[in-house]
Amino acid sequence: MNRIQPLHGTRRLEPRGVAADAPRTRIQPPTHAFALVAEEMRRTEETLDEVLSGTIGPVEGAARYLASAGGKRVRPLLTALGARAVGLGGDLSRLMVVGELIHLGSLLHDDVVDDAATRRGNDAAQHVYGNALVILTGDFCLAQGVLMASEHGGHACVSGLAAAVKAMAEGEVLQLQRAGDLDTTMEEYLEVIDRKSAALIAWCASVGANALGDEPLAARMERFGRTVGVAFQITDDILDYGTGDFTGKTPGTDLKERKLTLPLLYAMESNPSLKTRLQAHAPTDEEIPGLLAEVRATGALERSAAYASDLVDQGIAELSVLPDSPHKQALADLARYLAERVA
Repeated sequence: MNRIQPLHGTRRLEPRGVAADAPRTRIQPPTHAFALVAEEMRRTEETLDEVLSGTIGPVEGAARYLASAGGKRVRPLLTALGARAVGLGGDLSRLMVVGELIHLGSLLHDDVVDDAATRRGNDAAQHVYGNALVILTGDFCLAQGVLMASEHGGHACVSGLAAAVKAMAEGEVLQLQRAGDLDTTMEEYLEVIDRKSAALIAWCASVGANALGDEPLAARMERFGRTVGVAFQITDDILDYGTGDFTGKTPGTDLKERKLTLPLLYAMESNPSLKTRLQAHAPTDEEIPGLLAEVRATGALERSAAYASDLVDQGIAELSVLPDSPHKQALADLARYLAERVA
C-alpha cells in the first residue's frame, strides 16, 4: 500500500494561481457527475434502505438516525464513476452501498470514542441511543459492508476492503495517541489521514477494477482514490478555519482541541509563538477568534489548499490509462471539487 508522503520541490503557495487577497468564489459541485450515475445513486439509496430495514429494530433505528441526517454520499458516487470509467457494467447499487455502510459504521464508532456532541447538525447518536447500542450498530454496518463486498465484488474486493477497515482502525488509534501533540510532524499527520480517511475512498475508486480482475488498473485507481482522499481531508481541515457555513462545524473546533492539522502545522511554522502559546494551555472560547485570525494571516490556508490541489493533480494523472469517457472526466472534476470546495 503506497501511502501519501509530503510533496517536495516547488510548491504553489496559492491554489490555482489565485492571489491571497483576491475574492474567492466557492467552487460548485459537479452536477454532471451526479447526473451521469443518477439512476445508480437512486438504486443505492433504495438498497441502503433495504439493508437497514432488514435488521432488528433498535439497530435499524440507530443506523437510520445517522444515515437520514444527510451526508455527501461521496463514496457511492466515486464507486459508480470509477466502475463505469473502467468498463464495469450491470447493477452497481449493492457494491456502491458498501462504502457508505463502512463510513456509517466508522462514524458511529468515532463519535463514541471521541464523545462527540453532534454529528451532521444533530445530537450524536450515542446521546440518543446510548454507547452500547451505537457501538453494536457500527459493528453491524461494518460487517454488512464486508458481506456485501464479498457477495457482489469477489475476493479482491473483499480483501481490499478488509485492509481498508484495518487501516481505518489503526488511523483512529494513531489519532488518539497523538491528540493534542503539537510536535506531530507532517509525515505523522499524513499517515493518520491516509489511514483514517483516504483508505476507504481509495477502495471505492478501485473496486470496479478489482471486480473486473484487472490488478494493474486497480492499483492505478487505488492511487487516484488515495490522493483524492487525503486532499478531501485536508480541505475539511481548512474549512475548520473558515466560516463553517458549508460544513455545519463551529469554526475553530479543531483549534480549540489543539488538533494538529495541516493549516495549524503551517501556521506554527510561520509563527512559532503560536505553538508556544497553544502548548501552554488549550485556548478559551474568547481566544478562538483571535487565534483563527492569526492562523489565516500566516497564509497557512492558502498553502494547505495548494498542497491539496497538487495531490489531486497527482491523482488525476493516474487516470491517463483510462479511455476518454464522460465518467473519466467526471472523476477528475469530482476530485477537483473535493479538494477546492473552500469558500
